[in-house]
Amino acid sequence: MVVRSLGELEAEIMDRLWSWGRPATVREVVDDLNAKRPVAYTTVMTVAGILHTKGLLNRHKSGRAWVYEPARSRDSYTATLMQEALGSTSDTPAALAHFVEQISTDEVAALRRALAALDRATQGEEQ
Repeated sequence: MVVRSLGELEAEIMDRLWSWGRPATVREVVDDLNAKRPVAYTTVMTVAGILHTKGLLNRHKSGRAWVYEPARSRDSYTATLMQEALGSTSDTPAALAHFVEQISTDEVAALRRALAALDRATQGEEQ
């Protein structure tokens, strides 16, 4: 699956749905967006439809309205973007080294914990 980074309005819609942690109608998203900047209902409806077509949102009918929810978690989406970025280089070790040089000590610690957990899980599978 090819996942591209999100446009500005796409990101705003996804951010709301991820942070709310529940399905929502276009009207709810529009009302929340309009608290910060004006955006037309039809624009949000169109972009939500595009996100659905891209496989980023699931939807179902509730009465006359579509109700949308993320098809995957924010973490899963981010991991896919990172994997695609790594796949675009011919020197993965160098790209990873540059990445690690730029992240905070807390992020390095989190990465070490994730690698250790993966190592433990892999060792458990081998036994």
